[in-house]
Amino acid sequence: MKRINEYKKLFGVEQEIDLKQLKTTYRNLVKEWHPDRFQTGDDKALEAELMSRKIIDAYHFLVSMAPETKAANLDAYNETINSPIIDWQHKGLVLEMTFLDGNTYEFFGVNKALYMKLCQADKLTRFAKRNIFNSYTYRKIKKSEVAA
Repeated sequence: MKRINEYKKLFGVEQEIDLKQLKTTYRNLVKEWHPDRFQTGDDKALEAELMSRKIIDAYHFLVSMAPETKAANLDAYNETINSPIIDWQHKGLVLEMTFLDGNTYEFFGVNKALYMKLCQADKLTRFAKRNIFNSYTYRKIKKSEVAA
């Protein structure tokens, strides 16, 4: 959640993420912080390098969470959450789940108590469908090939 708020603040996003506005803000920030605008050896050059990486990371992160992106990928998401969970990790308030079809999703705001209940559940996918999948903010983080 901290990362979401930090990136929203960087892009000036108040509530809903609008892709058109996000793209415009992204372009303006990249122009402002592009490393080529500063001379080599300048203190600002190093800061610009770090800031430009942060801007790019934030943009891709926020695009993956935008309502338009989620709507476009809803069918694939619903298909994925119906496949078995093969791996899961919890760090802070982020739950990362990998499914049999190779997709990995992050769910934000999942507390330790809910994670412990997930670990103790007899049927992981059923528990997650009831308590996690449609209740928490999520984003797809990778698609990998899984050899079955």
